[in-house]
Amino acid sequence: MDILNTVFALIVTLGILVTIHEYGHFWVARRCGVKVLRFSVGFGTPLIRWRDKLDTEYVIAMIPLGGYVSMLDERESEVEPALQDQTFNRKPILQRIAIVAAGPVVNLLFAVVVYWAMFVSGVEKVVPVIGSVVSDSIAEQSGLQPGVEILSVAGRATHSWDDVNLAMASYIGESAVVPLTVRESAQGLRQDFQLNLNGWHFNPEAQSPLSALGITPYRPIYPAVIGQIIEGGAANRAGLLVADQVVSVNGVSVPEWIDLVKLVRKSAGQELAVELMRNGQLMSIAMTPVEVFEGELSVGKIGAAVAPAEWPPEMLRQVRYGVIESIQQAFSKTWQMISLTLDSIWKMFEGILSVKNLSGPITIAKVAGASAASGVEAFAGFLAYLSISLGILNLLPIPMLDGGHLLYYAVELLRGRPVSEKVQMIGLRIGMAVLFSIMGVAIFNDLMRL
Repeated sequence: MDILNTVFALIVTLGILVTIHEYGHFWVARRCGVKVLRFSVGFGTPLIRWRDKLDTEYVIAMIPLGGYVSMLDERESEVEPALQDQTFNRKPILQRIAIVAAGPVVNLLFAVVVYWAMFVSGVEKVVPVIGSVVSDSIAEQSGLQPGVEILSVAGRATHSWDDVNLAMASYIGESAVVPLTVRESAQGLRQDFQLNLNGWHFNPEAQSPLSALGITPYRPIYPAVIGQIIEGGAANRAGLLVADQVVSVNGVSVPEWIDLVKLVRKSAGQELAVELMRNGQLMSIAMTPVEVFEGELSVGKIGAAVAPAEWPPEMLRQVRYGVIESIQQAFSKTWQMISLTLDSIWKMFEGILSVKNLSGPITIAKVAGASAASGVEAFAGFLAYLSISLGILNLLPIPMLDGGHLLYYAVELLRGRPVSEKVQMIGLRIGMAVLFSIMGVAIFNDLMRL
């Protein structure tokens, strides 16, 4: 059932984003007088097809990993004289640029709309209060103490831990001094600190920016009570049940869930003697955590999740703006995500970020499924982020992508004549090699994460 939910979430996610992207091309092409032959969501064998009064064929195809808009074009087939004024290739250069750019631009605007809707309706966030600081970490060296709320990072207001993580992620691999503003309580005085990031590096696969700084967010105390069991996992095979409370492991007391996690993570492949409380009765079982790799780090996992705990009301914040103010906030959020994505791509080229951070359809499916299960708010946020990523990816100047076509048209605009067919074919081969290489790395990373 989990696999079906994940696949369904992937189809819905990609279906929405591909439809929006291709509709951008379609809408502008129609406005420019270009005859659209086919609007397809998906590739391969058509599952559903129909035609409109302008004889455009609409298709929903079997493989939901993309889509396309096919337009009348003399370079692809012979066109009768009566329809030549509706061909894409005969349109002025600026119209062709507008048609090609429309898909990625609509993806970016869609993210703005999603963020606007989230800000108008209100999103619940966890207040960024520091729970603990790791000894001799960057955070401790800067003077940060547990219990303070982070108000801003480098002048950017931080209403939640998401905001803090995003603000810090842009400094990966950089040597910079980052100003932080904090306060001890809602009525406390503000204090300014400096985070000294001297060539700050960490593995985003295994760490978050916060953990790399030595900051542990405040969390309510979670007793070691099982809230969810993954079928086929070590906990399931050992006989653990939902609502069981783990009392000790190998004779070591486990008062909190985090204590259980620490013991499990360092015990990959080792049999553990687990004492637990079930329905008021004390009992013992044996359990062997499965070895899982997080980057190059080997850790143990048992396939269980903690039962939810109550958050203190003062640690939760409703972030909501008015209809007009939400527009500005939505554009600001979208621009922040665009900047972070471009910065990450550039740092991969520089070698600061590993290509292991590239993700393919398997990871997208897993995240889509998890975010959908977490509620509308989480799924909408993921959809907006993925839409931004899709828009930026398509604007990269790689032949085969929209950005590659825009590069050719920019050259045509400057030279006054089109790029030769020979050069375009060479570019096409290079583009295919680059794209297939990126896809291969992304899918390889997906399989390694499994």
